[in-house]
Amino acid sequence: MNETKIRRAEKRDIPALLSLLSEVLEVHAAIRPDLFISGATKYTKEQLETLLEDEKRPIFVATDEEDKPMASLYAVILEANPSATALRQINTLYIDDLCVSARHRGKHIATEMFRFIKSYAKRVDCQYITLNVWNGNDSALSFYQAMGMKVRETMMEMKI
Repeated sequence: MNETKIRRAEKRDIPALLSLLSEVLEVHAAIRPDLFISGATKYTKEQLETLLEDEKRPIFVATDEEDKPMASLYAVILEANPSATALRQINTLYIDDLCVSARHRGKHIATEMFRFIKSYAKRVDCQYITLNVWNGNDSALSFYQAMGMKVRETMMEMKI
């Protein structure tokens, strides 16, 4: 297996990013149709254009031998809040979305992307990586646990 190339996403990647976002959304819509709208995407083309310029919200893609995105990872760098008095001053890299296209799954691309983002987080002086996994997304939960992540907190809800 060739090592996957991982790079910052560029404007030319927007169609692939939208496709990957659609795949992620459909997973979530299947789990929680009461919250997610099937057929939608988290970001529009215009929002992606803006995000691609934001250094605190880097987007990475894993590409094939033709430099076409097979996977995407959206990160958010959360800097320590100097006015917080009860929390330690730590920087966190939040993984907003990680998606490998359905036709490229099973090739360990997500593992490579996770290792990449872990290294990136260290380079940008983050002490933690965090993310959310929806209940019912058992494959994502298993993957992140295999990467060494542990549950930090539990969010609860009640529909009224």
